[in-house]
Amino acid sequence: MDADGLDEVDRAILAFESRPWRDPARKVDAIRDELGLSAARYYRLLGALVDSPAALRFDPMLIGRLQRQRDARAQSRARRTIPTARPLA
Repeated sequence: MDADGLDEVDRAILAFESRPWRDPARKVDAIRDELGLSAARYYRLLGALVDSPAALRFDPMLIGRLQRQRDARAQSRARRTIPTARPLA
């Protein structure tokens, strides 16, 4: 880990995520080819970085965008799972 609190893999993930991706399949292929990680491992590491103060200091625009996207997905899921109070019949 360097003085900024991030290691080389962390910085590579942040740089990779900051690139625009139009095709999710190509992104998954690039994760494996360029970073040598499975998509599942990549997204676990990225998820931890989204909550990392060091990552926020390193790239506040990217981390802010990722936090907003995560929060919007969580709100969307919450709206879909709220049970109704009305009878089903």
